[in-house]
Amino acid sequence: MSSETIETEKDPTEDPATQLPEFKDLGLNPEVLRAVEEKGYNNPTPIQAQAIPALLEGRDLIGGSQTGTGKTAAFALPLLSNLRDAQKSPRVLILEPTRELAQQVIAQLEAYGKYLPLKFMLLHGGVGYGRQLDAIKGGVDIVVATPGRLLDHLQQKNFNLKKLEVLVLDEADRMLDMGFMPDVRKILRLCPDQRQSLLFSATIPPAIERLAETMLKDPIAISIGRGRQPAETIQHAIYPVDDRQKFDLLVHLLEKLDYHSVLIFTRTKVGADTIARWLESTEHGPVAVLHSNRTQRERDAALKSFKDGQCEILVATDIVARGIDISDVSHVVNYDIPENPEDYVHRIGRTGRASRSGDAITLFTAGEIEFLQSIERFIGKAIDRKQMPDFEYNWSPIFEQSQPKKKKKRNRGFNSGTNMPRR
Repeated sequence: MSSETIETEKDPTEDPATQLPEFKDLGLNPEVLRAVEEKGYNNPTPIQAQAIPALLEGRDLIGGSQTGTGKTAAFALPLLSNLRDAQKSPRVLILEPTRELAQQVIAQLEAYGKYLPLKFMLLHGGVGYGRQLDAIKGGVDIVVATPGRLLDHLQQKNFNLKKLEVLVLDEADRMLDMGFMPDVRKILRLCPDQRQSLLFSATIPPAIERLAETMLKDPIAISIGRGRQPAETIQHAIYPVDDRQKFDLLVHLLEKLDYHSVLIFTRTKVGADTIARWLESTEHGPVAVLHSNRTQRERDAALKSFKDGQCEILVATDIVARGIDISDVSHVVNYDIPENPEDYVHRIGRTGRASRSGDAITLFTAGEIEFLQSIERFIGKAIDRKQMPDFEYNWSPIFEQSQPKKKKKRNRGFNSGTNMPRR
C-alpha cells in the first residue's frame, strides 16, 4: 500500500496566518452545501478541508485525527455529493464498531442529505429484524451497520453488496479491540474489488496495517494533530488514593467540583452498574448508565437523558470513549485507569471539545501502577499528581509509588567524594 501523506501536527485553525477554504469552495453538491450552510457551518475543519477534495475525486483514504475534529462530515459530505440520484441497491457501506456510533453517523447523513433523494438504512443488533427487512425491501443507497448484524443479513441473502461503490471502515482499531476483525474480513470478501475504500483508525497496530494493505489502493493518508496527545484545552491530573477510599474520594470530588455534566468511566460493566447504584444513594443522582449489557432502549434512554441535561452524571465503559458526540461535557472522571493507553486519550477527549476548556480526573490505586506508566510512556510525559487538601486520606504506599521517577545522573566512573576513578 503506497500512499501520499498529508500530516498536520498542529491544527491550522490555531494559526491566524493559515486560512482554511470555505465549504462553498470545495466542490460539494449544491443540495449538500445548502444543508451544511443551514447548520451554520462556513469553514471546514482541517481534516474536512483535506479529505473532501480527495474523496470527491474518488481517492482511497486512510485517516487519523484527534477526537472532535469533524471526521464524520469529512467523509459524509463528499460521499453524499457523489451519489446524487437514488437507486435500489446499496452503494455505500459504513461499518461502525458500536450501535451508538452507527446511530450518530446515520443521523449526520440524514441531516446533510435531507435535500437528496437518497435512502439510508441503519443495521445493528439489540433490536428486531422487522423494520430492517422493511427498509431493505424499499431499497437503500447508504447502509450504516455494525459488523455482526450486517453479516447476519448478508448470510441470509436479504440483500447483497454487488453494486457497492464505497466502503468506509470507521474506528478500525476499536473494531480490532472488540474482536470484530474476522467479521470485517468476511464482509470485505463480499464487496466488489472495484470500489473506493476509506479507513479511519486512531492507531495503526500491525493487524490494521495488514488490513489497510489489502483494503486500500494508492490511498491518500491524512493525519491531523498528535494522536497520542490530549487536546491542549484539557486539564488532566492523577489523584492517588487507597483503593478502600476510592468511592469516598469520588463523592468528595463531586461535592467540590463546579460541574454540569460528568462522564465517569469504569473498566467493567459490573463496575459501571455498581458505581451508578452507589451514586444514586447520594445527593448526586439521578445517574445514567451505559454499557454493552444494557438493552438498546436503555442505552438510547441513558444517552438521551445525559445529552438533554436530565441527568448530570453518566457512568459508562469505553463504549462511549470514542466518537460519540456528547457536547459540553464539563468533567471526565476515570474511576478506573484504562488498560490500553490509547483509551486514556480517547476518554478524556470527551471533554475540552470544540476549543472549550475541560477537566479530566483519574483516580489511581496501587494495583494500577503499570497502566499509569503505560499511559505516561504513550503520551510522552508525566501527568500531574494531586491530592484534595480537605480529604482525610488513609496512609498508603501508593502516595510514594505514584510519583514519577527522577532520572538518575549517569555515573561517569568517578567516586562522587574523591573525584578518583572507580577501580
